[in-house]
Amino acid sequence: MTGVGLYERVLEQVGKGASLPRPRSPRASASVVPWRETAAGLEVYWIKRAESLAFMGGWHAFPGGGLSRGDQGIKYSGRPQMIDDAPPDGALPVAVLDGVSDLGPIDPPGLLICAVRELFEETGLMLGASTVEPIAEDALTRQLRTPRRQLLSKEVDFAGVLSSANLLPTVSDLVYAGRWLTPPLGPMRFDNRFFLLNWQKARAAQPEIIGGEIESGEWIRPAIALQRWRDGEVLTAPPILHILEVLDQVGPATGVERLQRPVECNLGPFRRIEFRPGVLLFPLRTPTLPPASHTNAYLLGTEDCVLVDPGSPVEEEVDRLRMGLEATERRLDRRVTAIWLTHHHPDHVGGVEPLRDALGVPVLAHPATAARLRERGLKVDGELQDDERVVLPGAPPMEIRVLHTPGHARGHLCFLLEQDGSLVAGDIVAGLGTIVIDPPEGDMSDYLRSLERLRDLAPSTIFPGHGPAIKNAVAKLVESIDHRLWREQRILDAWGSGCQKPDEILEVAYDEIPEIVRPLAERQVLAHLERLRSAGFLDRSDSRE
Repeated sequence: MTGVGLYERVLEQVGKGASLPRPRSPRASASVVPWRETAAGLEVYWIKRAESLAFMGGWHAFPGGGLSRGDQGIKYSGRPQMIDDAPPDGALPVAVLDGVSDLGPIDPPGLLICAVRELFEETGLMLGASTVEPIAEDALTRQLRTPRRQLLSKEVDFAGVLSSANLLPTVSDLVYAGRWLTPPLGPMRFDNRFFLLNWQKARAAQPEIIGGEIESGEWIRPAIALQRWRDGEVLTAPPILHILEVLDQVGPATGVERLQRPVECNLGPFRRIEFRPGVLLFPLRTPTLPPASHTNAYLLGTEDCVLVDPGSPVEEEVDRLRMGLEATERRLDRRVTAIWLTHHHPDHVGGVEPLRDALGVPVLAHPATAARLRERGLKVDGELQDDERVVLPGAPPMEIRVLHTPGHARGHLCFLLEQDGSLVAGDIVAGLGTIVIDPPEGDMSDYLRSLERLRDLAPSTIFPGHGPAIKNAVAKLVESIDHRLWREQRILDAWGSGCQKPDEILEVAYDEIPEIVRPLAERQVLAHLERLRSAGFLDRSDSRE
């Protein structure tokens, strides 16, 4: 045996009869999809979120955002256009979800004002009429430019903007276009309602972007937007893709009922999450370390597929994944031919045995992972080697390069999709939280070398084992390297000042962390000390004393 560190023991204890962590309740939100007809065909207006944003930084979306308290007290006129079974009192209809049952009550107060406000904040388009005397649309746009900037800088609230311009919001041009829940990939989640808005080119007011949270915006044909997604140029969320597909196929009038009832996007108990073509994500509730509550299982391929890291040991979650995979084979003709593992930790292998039995497929991993799992009585049927290339059939075929990336675990693997540079990264980086390097299994020198190798390969998007997809992959890898070296310098400084026991160094180098994570942070200190000692830095520090 190689020995078991504190991190792995903690994971094992978390998995012994512990209740599964639950994600936070989602925040009510609304988005607006402006569209118009042109000589070239239908166009929609979408935005690119600023790269620096913590949530979906650099992603493409439609104008929208979360409900604020101020939205709930603002009056409006009209009612949005609904499907036939909408309640007569003007409330929004309950979405038909076909097995997705974790949504709360619909139509909180102020939801429609949220849609109007977010549209105005992000594009400058105002849905409202003067309560005093009619005003031309171009004049109103000019009048609202300064208040809009004040709203974005939080100098005024939306109610103040409306009052100063004598405006009453109107929602009769909004067409309800479906309800989507952000998957449980991180702490920030939204229960989002979409609305179509016909905004033709002849209108005097047109979208204007003010730098800040929004980097850019453009009118674009849905087919072109979808092709940019297929080519790996943009990253966007499942509801955006569905709206683009429906509008491209049949347009807003014919497609509205498909948008309002997106049952075609369900894969058994899951909504379809495919951030890149051929990369399906199934988030599974798993005994793991906070802030994560889920481990991401990935299905790679478009015909014969591999399932990566079915991590949950919980029977209910294994059954959900099995049903999701069955629905994927039935609806998308994608079938599992093998299970691949990024590494041996319990929150990445918990469902391997029941799924091997249910699917009748082999399990493959790095030889070091296979050795560790044999110690637990878990069989690995085949090995994956560094720089091995596997081609999965499809249109086009998917070529996957296997990368041995030790550091978090000795047998850790990442999988690079050669066509678009997507990286299925396991626990080499996290979409939330941090990666624990815990000796003897963890090695800080190996980990930094693995990060540097991945940085040099310049992946386009990272799909981590926990948390949401990361668009700015190279920047994330550089940030991870820089952070580790910054922390290491603090440890070296503490050593040089006379703090040479891990608990003493912890007080200096990790003084900002909460008490609950201090035991794991102390293991990180040990990993850094081993690296510094092997490089001779600690000897030099001693000589200066």
